[in-house]
Amino acid sequence: MSTNQAGDRLVRIGGVIFAVGALATLITVIPLLVGADALPTAAYLVSMLMGVGFFVAGCGLMRSVAAQRREDRAAQRVAVPDSA
Repeated sequence: MSTNQAGDRLVRIGGVIFAVGALATLITVIPLLVGADALPTAAYLVSMLMGVGFFVAGCGLMRSVAAQRREDRAAQRVAVPDSA
């Protein structure tokens, strides 16, 4: 049974982007540790994808929380009708 909720896709995409950024960070640090020439600026810019991926995954998490809160409020309205 697959239960895809709101925000799940953003969390997965954010995780992939984060992993690409983490790999790029490792690749850009290696020449500095070995004593080789530094990589071009573009390699360091790809390293910034770690933060972008973290942000995208966080947005997905917040979207999932908001959807769950809406579902809970709707369930409470159905379970406890107003006694007016």
